[in-house]
Amino acid sequence: MNASLILLVIVAALLAAGSMGCDDAESAGPASVGADGDGMTLTDALTARRSVRRFKGDALSPEQIATLCWAAQGVTDKRRGFRTAPSAGALYPLELYVVTAAGVDHYDPKTGALTRHLEGDVRPSLQAAALGQRFVGDAPATFVLTAVIERTTAKYGRRAERYVWVEVGHAAQNLLLQAVALKLGAVPIGAFDDAAVAKALSLPADHAPALLVPTGTPK
Repeated sequence: MNASLILLVIVAALLAAGSMGCDDAESAGPASVGADGDGMTLTDALTARRSVRRFKGDALSPEQIATLCWAAQGVTDKRRGFRTAPSAGALYPLELYVVTAAGVDHYDPKTGALTRHLEGDVRPSLQAAALGQRFVGDAPATFVLTAVIERTTAKYGRRAERYVWVEVGHAAQNLLLQAVALKLGAVPIGAFDDAAVAKALSLPADHAPALLVPTGTPK
């Protein structure tokens, strides 16, 4: 079987899986997932993805934020709790926060809900913590992935930290590709002062900042 035929078989299987119902599965995500209007394929999104650092001032809609959160950390299997991104041992050490002009919200993968963690615009403080990178302060929304490494250490010991950082990459790529599908731009940022980010966002002591993803409508 040649490579092209193998790819067609895989695509067909994925399409079939997406059309089959399952009592304990949650395969659709929020209503806005995939609602980009142009029938964008995964190949299209991969081709179009670029790091975007200049944003218009338009706020993201609640539907856009919900879709991006789901792409990064949404539950896809209610019974087993599996998520959109793979996790070593299905231990899920990541937490997701969304920073906007209104405040900082925390995403609950189990319910798909955002709850207010901090009131007020902390984007200037987050920009300062990110070594003054202007687009962190300019972005209408910055998605912040944090890691509770102890959740994975309990099973994998010293190897756990590597597994956690790999998982951060999985979740971030999901978010970046979903942003493209929603005609948004985003950029992953790892250059920041960990302690300053934790302070700016009033993070719990065991939540280690892992990645910032400023997101918005490209300028």
